[in-house]
Amino acid sequence: MVTFLPRLPGRLADVPSFDRAIGGAESNVACTLARTGHTTRWISRVGTDGFGDHLLAAIADCGVDVGHVRRDPLRPTGVYFRTAGDRATGAHEVAYYRAGSAASAMTADGLDPAALRAGRILHLSGITAALSADCLGLLRELTTRCPGRPLLSFDVNYRPGLWRDTARARVLLDLARGADLVFVGDDEARDAWGLHGPRAIRRALPEPQLLVVKQGRAGATVFRRTGEPGGHRDDGTGTATFVPALTVDLVAATGAGDAFAAGFLSATLRGLPDRDRLRHGHLWAAAALTVPGDLATPPSRPYADRLAALDDTAWERLRLAPGWTDADTSGHRADEEVPTQ
Repeated sequence: MVTFLPRLPGRLADVPSFDRAIGGAESNVACTLARTGHTTRWISRVGTDGFGDHLLAAIADCGVDVGHVRRDPLRPTGVYFRTAGDRATGAHEVAYYRAGSAASAMTADGLDPAALRAGRILHLSGITAALSADCLGLLRELTTRCPGRPLLSFDVNYRPGLWRDTARARVLLDLARGADLVFVGDDEARDAWGLHGPRAIRRALPEPQLLVVKQGRAGATVFRRTGEPGGHRDDGTGTATFVPALTVDLVAATGAGDAFAAGFLSATLRGLPDRDRLRHGHLWAAAALTVPGDLATPPSRPYADRLAALDDTAWERLRLAPGWTDADTSGHRADEEVPTQ
């Protein structure tokens, strides 16, 4: 979708002007991965309108292959407006305009199977499932286990505004059971499924090889099925690894979940251990938290690796502020010596 970001804080009714940007969970992940050197492809549908032109150009400019994006002459590109506040607060507003959009008409028959299977990871979002019956059918087909598919990553991305009936949102649990790697916030699992706490979520989702439960400012836990290397502690639901979140001077929270997923996926592609996968997720989320838009430039791979290798005490002392990913003239980062108080 095209995203309109307010130039001033306040209610949508009071904001006089907006800046245009790109948004969408899957494209955010693809762009962020591409900016760190990974080969990525975005598969979707947009209209033949100017907003569709803008999306394709902006996403391609990040280094993402958009050659498999279909153009729909009959349906518009989706757009949405949001307030500047944190999504977790009651003052946050989002206005979606994508009923009948080009993306809502996606079906399994309209996508190239070879393009879907070409990557090492196929990343999906639960937002897509809420757009239409056709999109839900597409997600059901893609999350059905079958030989030869890539590692299937699924970010639950529960949005109450898209699931007016919480009973319908339980379909997200069914879709997650078909994935190999699942990302879900503990608040999402509570609101959508009535589950409380990481272990309860794991008991409800034993099928994925990896389950990442995001716990807000506390941190994140990754569960790995017992018998597979990489975990640290067996708690009866497989091995579990917890990494605390970083202290961040917040600018805007939108896009942080997508950035976290991208950081974790990057580290997964590189075969890093579970602790480092979570740390890369936190670092890339911190990059998104310290910019106003949905999309941020993540830290360079060498810099992220150095920070991810810190001992536990130094990691917990880190504090990251806007601009922390910018290199100084020596090629090092301004906060490399672990700022904090």
